[in-house]
Amino acid sequence: MEGLMAFWGETGIAHFTSGQLLMMGVGCLLLYLAIKRGFEPLLLLPIGFGAILANIPNAGFTDEGGLLWYAYHVGIETGIFPLLIFMGVGAMTDFGALIANPKTLLLGAAAQFGIFATLLGAIALNLVPGFEFSMQDAAAIAIIGGADGPTAIFLASKLAPELLGAIAVAAYSYMALVPLIQPPIMKLLTTPAERSIKMEQLREVSKREKILFPLMVVGLTVLFLPAATPLVGMFCLGNLMKESGVVDRLSGTAQNELINIVTIFLGLAVGSKLSAEQFLRIETLGILVLGAVAFSIGTAAGVLMAKLMSKLSGGKVNPLIGAAGVSAVPMAARVVNRVGLEANHQNFLLMHAMGPNVAGVLGSAVAAGVLLAVLG
Repeated sequence: MEGLMAFWGETGIAHFTSGQLLMMGVGCLLLYLAIKRGFEPLLLLPIGFGAILANIPNAGFTDEGGLLWYAYHVGIETGIFPLLIFMGVGAMTDFGALIANPKTLLLGAAAQFGIFATLLGAIALNLVPGFEFSMQDAAAIAIIGGADGPTAIFLASKLAPELLGAIAVAAYSYMALVPLIQPPIMKLLTTPAERSIKMEQLREVSKREKILFPLMVVGLTVLFLPAATPLVGMFCLGNLMKESGVVDRLSGTAQNELINIVTIFLGLAVGSKLSAEQFLRIETLGILVLGAVAFSIGTAAGVLMAKLMSKLSGGKVNPLIGAAGVSAVPMAARVVNRVGLEANHQNFLLMHAMGPNVAGVLGSAVAAGVLLAVLG
């Protein structure tokens, strides 16, 4: 009988709490969204499974020395995983559209308005009983508005590690929901005539320009905002490897094997922060609400800036491309193209939207650098 009781004491059934079961359900929901709905499967799948592992009693995954403990402390706490992801994204990015039309850099900058508006919103939420966000917490939450998962994880790990799980889930969930969130905002702020505007074909960009551009971006970042150089520098390194054409093996590794391996462990490490004691708090609800607000404001600000550019240019800019200023690459650009085609079946905006889209990646990294420099 004693042996039976000892065995029972070692089972998971004897130790499960309602919070752990609920969080395992959240993990299963993320798996459903990834597998059945196709929402950001590369990250929601490992995050969801990581959440399940993190809530298994007596398994030791998140205890010191456990797999998820090492994944978090080695890759997230040090900031290495988001930086390696940025290098891989840089190696997959083509700056040609931005170089050909540098004015779209303004759209990437305008879309970051959601970050700073939400920073104020997070502080204002402290007026509601139960919420107590510090300036560091508010900054980490606000970066969700940039729609850039690695940047959100990087900044949260530096400023508010206890909120990392909720921030990462919110960031990647809203990135996955870009096709649902953005079109209503885009249509609300534009007229059918504006959505039908056809833009001129972009000029050809030389190889020399594409090589010099990442070097120039790094140089300006070093001079004016050194705090952003970890993210911007790794992004530009990956891009330079691609555009130089002399290290195809390194570029290919950054785009494929390396980014795939890092993505697995990044997702598991984020999932490790979805334990019941860390996630089931009222602050989590606030983060999810503020994340949606941040993303919506960023989309709206980009569209409004593009409307202004359209008026100043005499109707040569389609305001829809402003929505791509959030850095959900390339999904936001594809959504812009789709909405443009709905208004005009001969209106192909994909390449025009890629300019503000990659500008948004740089913009979110710069915004993170500003917040880190001020509050870090």
